[in-house]
Amino acid sequence: MCLAARGYPVEVPTSSLAQPVAELAADLLEQIDTLADQLLVRILEQIEIYRTAGIVDRDELRASLIANMNQILERLSGERGVDLSAPRDIGRARASQDMPLPEVLRAYRLGFAFVWERLLAAARVSGRKSVDALLDTATAIWELADDFSLALTESYRQAMSERMIEADRRRSGIISAILDGPASGSLSAWEVAKLLDLPYEGTFLVVVAEVTGAHSAALPQLEDRLRRLDVGSAWRSQPQHEIGVLSLGNSRDPQVVLAEVAQVALGRVGVSPVFHRLDGAARALRLAQVALETLSPGTKGIRGLDDEPHIDLLVRDRETTRRFVVRVLHGVLALPDYDRTTLLATATAWIDARGSAANAGRELYCHPNTVRQRIRRLEERLGGSLDDPRVLSDLTIALQAIRTFPELGNRLDS
Repeated sequence: MCLAARGYPVEVPTSSLAQPVAELAADLLEQIDTLADQLLVRILEQIEIYRTAGIVDRDELRASLIANMNQILERLSGERGVDLSAPRDIGRARASQDMPLPEVLRAYRLGFAFVWERLLAAARVSGRKSVDALLDTATAIWELADDFSLALTESYRQAMSERMIEADRRRSGIISAILDGPASGSLSAWEVAKLLDLPYEGTFLVVVAEVTGAHSAALPQLEDRLRRLDVGSAWRSQPQHEIGVLSLGNSRDPQVVLAEVAQVALGRVGVSPVFHRLDGAARALRLAQVALETLSPGTKGIRGLDDEPHIDLLVRDRETTRRFVVRVLHGVLALPDYDRTTLLATATAWIDARGSAANAGRELYCHPNTVRQRIRRLEERLGGSLDDPRVLSDLTIALQAIRTFPELGNRLDS
């Protein structure tokens, strides 16, 4: 195990660095600029990404080659102990440039192979004693190469992890600007759209998913599924919930998207009504949260709310809504289960049918006269005629409240 890469001062024993090897390394140090130019050409020839403009500047690449070869050759010459600052610096730098780690490590292998070739060529010129000494220390030299590669890899991965965390924090902060509503000095919804690479206008949903105790992700792999549907999304993670803003484009059926959400959900999921501008995300979040809360704790499922006229009033204060429903429907809610649910279903179908007993009957699979009889019984329980606009309005809102909060339709305690 190469412990130097993990921060421990592993030293190649001085005795293993025979004097001929130290002399060879010292000679190469004097040629460091020429060696860097030669190695630069080799890397550019063999690794395409280093030839791509705008990723790694050639002067920067050359400087990094000099820094790394200096540390290698100074160690072999006996001028210093193991110094891993150069590979660590390169790891962080290449991570910040989004260079693929395999290509960075490939450049390192080319670099060590190049140094070994130059050492071996110099040893052959010097004589058999130098060649034997170099071969005797080959294991120590390649262990040093391992230490350098490990130091680079760990530094690269740490830097990438830090970048991802910072990007998540920044993205979460940006999303908050629309989910939490407008605040003084905050980004506008239009600015947020640009930063999140989402359209300002389109077809949107907000999804709130419960994080269950046994899982760290509420909707595992959903983002990949959404990308395959060409659905854009932006997410904010919280200890108890994951919140997503989904951009469906102009043609994607919301039901197709929600089917994907349902397939990966591990707990309760609330979904907002569709909205068409990002500045509606704060309201959509409130409705999605309410939809989630209407599902029983400990269950797995998905529920959305319809964007009905009184929905904002109904969800603003649930206790006030409950009292209103009880006041309007007390006579109905006091009935036994079958009678209560039958009258509520009939009232809902009749209102949806705009007062047509025939259409309501088709929905309920019963004769229109049966609907009329139930409506008369409902009026008795309401204490007023549905020809009275006030009675009809109160009933409509109360039924909407029950659709939003189904438990409000439960039987009243006697």
